[in-house]
Amino acid sequence: MQKRILILEDGNVFKGYGFGSEKETIGEVVFNTGMTGYQESITDQSYNGQILTFTFPLVGNAGINRDDYESIFPTTKAVIVKEYARVPSNWRSRMNLDEFLKEKDIPGLTGVDTRRLTKVIREHGAMKAMLTDDTESIQENLERLRKTTFRTDQVAQVSTTRPYVSPQNGRKVVVIDFGLKHSILHELNKRDCHVTVLPYNTKVETILNLNPDGVMLTNGPGDPTNLPQVLKMIQNLQRKVPIFGICLGHQLIALANGAKTYKMNFGHRGFNHPVKEIATGKIAFTSQNHGYAVAADSIDTEQLRVTHIEINDHTVEGLRHRHYPVFSVQYHPDAAPGPHDAADLFDQFTELMDSWKVGNDYA
Repeated sequence: MQKRILILEDGNVFKGYGFGSEKETIGEVVFNTGMTGYQESITDQSYNGQILTFTFPLVGNAGINRDDYESIFPTTKAVIVKEYARVPSNWRSRMNLDEFLKEKDIPGLTGVDTRRLTKVIREHGAMKAMLTDDTESIQENLERLRKTTFRTDQVAQVSTTRPYVSPQNGRKVVVIDFGLKHSILHELNKRDCHVTVLPYNTKVETILNLNPDGVMLTNGPGDPTNLPQVLKMIQNLQRKVPIFGICLGHQLIALANGAKTYKMNFGHRGFNHPVKEIATGKIAFTSQNHGYAVAADSIDTEQLRVTHIEINDHTVEGLRHRHYPVFSVQYHPDAAPGPHDAADLFDQFTELMDSWKVGNDYA
């Protein structure tokens, strides 16, 4: 196998062997604590521009199948594992992880102490990193890495450019695509929602002309403050139609209503994050993938109320508008992969749309 190294901007170097694509790449290195769901994670567009490290020591044992894609053209920069399964064993498998990464032109690194790498990220935070087969020019590549700047238009890179429909008889839902996971569409279709997916920069008039019963704001990559035009869209929409925001959609709803967001040290990426619903005290284990969060002390309590918090670090995990039919969560109730504890949030969305139609209270 070809020798390959990971160079971190703090000077740390991790040596291993290459698999997948042979190209050199630079991205933000992050880690995911999930024990399963590698196919869904790699194809999640929220990882746009990021080098994805799996903390679980063996990845790829179930292969890659046709059903578990969260996007068709993933934009994850690279994949790092302790060991990958060269011969997967699962009746649905169509190829192994190496073949999949080659097909999607994503480089991989194996044979790395991912536990040590995770500890570095936890201590110093997510940082720039380079994956390269050039094992000799480490100092030169480190200097080049440190000078690299990342694009800030991640959502534009992953959002659909053309509207499309996921047909079903029932409620009409407009989904604003900031980098959506296909599992969100599956959950809406299961609840008899006729879904129209629109680009992230769609005008309010275009959305309202479709006469939707509700609007979904999806997950996506990057810093939510890079989307100021979306905030005006939300401010106009929330007065007229029910809105449900997930992950980046949650952060954008907060910004549109006067709150602030901040970049977390190493984010939440995994499928075992405990979240408490404040009203009931109920604890749900959730699937999460985000590097930004809503600042609790910035929330205008006259406009928004916090509905959920993360148990471990007490970050804001859910919001509801006090005057408009709007609510959001920081985690992924579609749970692909992950536990299904929060799937009822999609039911809450359909109930909110039905109540709004007949003029019932929603706050």
